[in-house]
Amino acid sequence: MAWDDLEPKSKKPAPVDLSLMSIEDLTARIAEYEAEIARMKEAIRGKEAQRSSADELFKKK
Repeated sequence: MAWDDLEPKSKKPAPVDLSLMSIEDLTARIAEYEAEIARMKEAIRGKEAQRSSADELFKKK
């Protein structure tokens, strides 16, 4: 068991009221999220490459 499993999970923050945001703010927010998604996808590709290398090294079946 990892020590992280013992800590209480934090609740998700309440959604932002989008009706209060301008079109420019919404567009900027979308761009930020898209950049974060791209960063996460790149991290996934890196982890998949590591897993593939480890599987090849240990001949996982």
